Amino acid sequence: VMLFDHVRLLVGDLRLSPQTGIRLGQRVIINVGGYISGEGGLVIDDDVLIGAHVRILSAGHAIHGGETVIARNPITHAAVHVESGSWLGAGCTVLQGVTIGRGAAVGAGSVVTRDVPPFAVAVGNPARVIRYREGHAPAWWQRLLGRWR
Repeated sequence: VMLFDHVRLLVGDLRLSPQTGIRLGQRVIINVGGYISGEGGLVIDDDVLIGAHVRILSAGHAIHGGETVIARNPITHAAVHVESGSWLGAGCTVLQGVTIGRGAAVGAGSVVTRDVPPFAVAVGNPARVIRYREGHAPAWWQRLLGRWR
């Protein structure tokens, strides 16, 4: 594992979430300024590249908890899983409960609010799949593209 300057690994309190923890696979690279939250549970598999200033957030704040002041509402937790061989581009944000599929690429500055399939390329805010990596598109995607050509 390689952690560049100013990477923050935040684990949290086991009493708030039994999933609390960070598990890093082999050959993981987290570039400068990363904010990596394991408060709700975080697994980063082997050979994952995490760009500069990426935020992975496995916890958040409930906004419908009954209190008008959000800070008085409960903290929410949901595990994040970044599967092997994927790449999170610089400055992207991955929100709680998301899985980034094996070999997927997330564009710089994107905000990932839902799962990204294996080998997909997802960009934007919120991140959307715009294509699949060459040679890895599922059959249904190839059929769909064939209709548009």
